[in-house]
Amino acid sequence: MRNKLVYDLPLRLFHWVFATLFVMAFLIAKTVDDNLVIFSYHMLAGLLLGFVVLLRIVWGFVGPKHSRFSGFVLHPRELVLYFVGIFSGDKRKWSGHNPASSWASLLMFVLALGLGLTGYLMAKGQKETFEDIHELLSNGFLVVVLMHIAGLILHVFRHQDKIIFSMIDGAKEGIPSNETIQSSRPLIAVLFVVIAVTFAFHLANNFTSQSRTLNLFGTQLQLGENEENEGYEEGETSGKGEGDGEKDKNDKNDKSDND
Repeated sequence: MRNKLVYDLPLRLFHWVFATLFVMAFLIAKTVDDNLVIFSYHMLAGLLLGFVVLLRIVWGFVGPKHSRFSGFVLHPRELVLYFVGIFSGDKRKWSGHNPASSWASLLMFVLALGLGLTGYLMAKGQKETFEDIHELLSNGFLVVVLMHIAGLILHVFRHQDKIIFSMIDGAKEGIPSNETIQSSRPLIAVLFVVIAVTFAFHLANNFTSQSRTLNLFGTQLQLGENEENEGYEEGETSGKGEGDGEKDKNDKNDKSDND
């Protein structure tokens, strides 16, 4: 019976917010032309993703045992033994993150922060410098996510362990009592939601869709091409050309009359 609480509510909320923001940002980036306003929401989602990762990093130092980075199993030998155990039928259970999910989580945090930083620098006017790096990080993120999902599915079928539901109710089965947590930290979960939503509102309230600009705490970011200004500049150029043509025509007529 899955009645051993191991994952607190803030961790579980972060997990699903993190996954949702990545999927949103990735799908928009891959399916929407970057000259459309909706593409800017890919960048807004990326900034929010980076922000919640920073919150998760804080929780990784002050949260309960299975939320802390000190609880991650990152020794390479343990990772090798874990994969060997999957194929050999080893039934060992991990109270918190197993070696594979520990490495996957760490890599995704690093990649998310890298994407947020390079996206920020691109919006600051250094698009050509960081665009390829941003694309590489994005594809690397997708690979890690797909491997993580495949690993979870393999773990479930190989060990008959409903580990996927652990990020929903926070519980596992067959875990020693001394490895459980006493509280799911609901108040911290509420605080996490309030902080994340506040930052999301800041992004929304300071984003101007017409110019596709974002005022991020006093820093002006360009989240795509300014179509309004481009149209104005093209019209201005076109109008100037027509005026010049009309002027040339009048000059020719005046010259003809003088002759």
